[in-house]
Amino acid sequence: MPFKTLDDADLKGKRALVRVDLNVPMEDGKVTDDTRLRAAKPTVDKLRAGGAKVILLAHFDRPKGKVVPSMSLKPVVEPLSKVLGVPVAFAPDCVGQKARDAVAAMQPGDVLLLENVRFHEGEEANDRKFADALAANGDLYVNDAFSAAHRAHASTEALAHRLPAYAGEQMRLELDALDRALGRPERPVLGIVGGSKVSTKLDLLKHLVTKLDKLAIGGGMANTFLYAQGHDVGSSYCEKDLAETAREIIRIAGQNNCKLFLPLDIVVAEKLAPGAPARVRHVGSIDDEERILDAGPETVERLCRAMDNSKTLIWNGPLGVFEMPPFDKGTMDAARHAAKLAKDGKLVAVAGGGDTVAALNAAGVTDDFTFVSTAGGAFLEWMEGKTLPGVAALQNQG
Repeated sequence: MPFKTLDDADLKGKRALVRVDLNVPMEDGKVTDDTRLRAAKPTVDKLRAGGAKVILLAHFDRPKGKVVPSMSLKPVVEPLSKVLGVPVAFAPDCVGQKARDAVAAMQPGDVLLLENVRFHEGEEANDRKFADALAANGDLYVNDAFSAAHRAHASTEALAHRLPAYAGEQMRLELDALDRALGRPERPVLGIVGGSKVSTKLDLLKHLVTKLDKLAIGGGMANTFLYAQGHDVGSSYCEKDLAETAREIIRIAGQNNCKLFLPLDIVVAEKLAPGAPARVRHVGSIDDEERILDAGPETVERLCRAMDNSKTLIWNGPLGVFEMPPFDKGTMDAARHAAKLAKDGKLVAVAGGGDTVAALNAAGVTDDFTFVSTAGGAFLEWMEGKTLPGVAALQNQG
């Protein structure tokens, strides 16, 4: 890999500044999902085992450079301590005397969480002086927050140039998985891109059709492609003003020998409601008042065959309105098929993006995929072929 990992580091007695993602969902001051806390554990464990003092840097919400008490990281201390299985100390600032005193009190193996880095304007401004102030409390820097790597902020980018910099265990997993999916994949490579809007994934689609062997388009964005090909879409969600863009993407795919899979059949209903009467139609055969809400069985069957004939799958976005049965069937069936192939060692299956993770969780197959990224925006930008500042800063250190 073109960056250093903790295997390359001398940790004994060192103050390790570790950028983690603790931007967890909270309700009434309580953490409701500890996925991101658990993701930090392997790196913390490795640092502690090596005799380092572990100093955690993180953001929470968007305080925009001001101290907002409701956005403090303090409520995360207790659940984080429970996940890590060790006490976690807390400093009420991430720089200055309070932070220095808390770091000075540490022994090797101790864990300290510093207050929200975004309480300072210098964080989002990627300010050099703020990065210097952060660096003063560390001997080495570890970035374990891939989900924040698409931001050029002080704790994700500038800090990496001030101390010896390493990728954490979660960062290493993420980058390795994405390299296997798009960087140096085993071919043929199949992509699935779903979701409602073509407009939010234009860069992604244009990039993927130059990289993949096959690309299946599902969800609401497939309606725009169907409309662009002259098919009636009834009352379905459709970005009709992007019809020419859809045709351009089809042309680019053809020029790059990327086979496009658009729906052959569709599941339609007159309203989006749980248990609403649904019908399977051939593409283009739809009444004016009907809406396309899922991929049809023929479409899903063809997609599963395409998986059977692929070595690598990268997936972002559901095939239909998976949150509401019966319009979840296409996504669930395809997800379970991909998971079985991955579990059997026949397919490298990498998925990411908020809706995608939720859909795989609903299908009960998240653990069977080769890798599922919870990084959201960073995952999408990586798929779009964009340089992520937090990753580039680590690579420059390599």
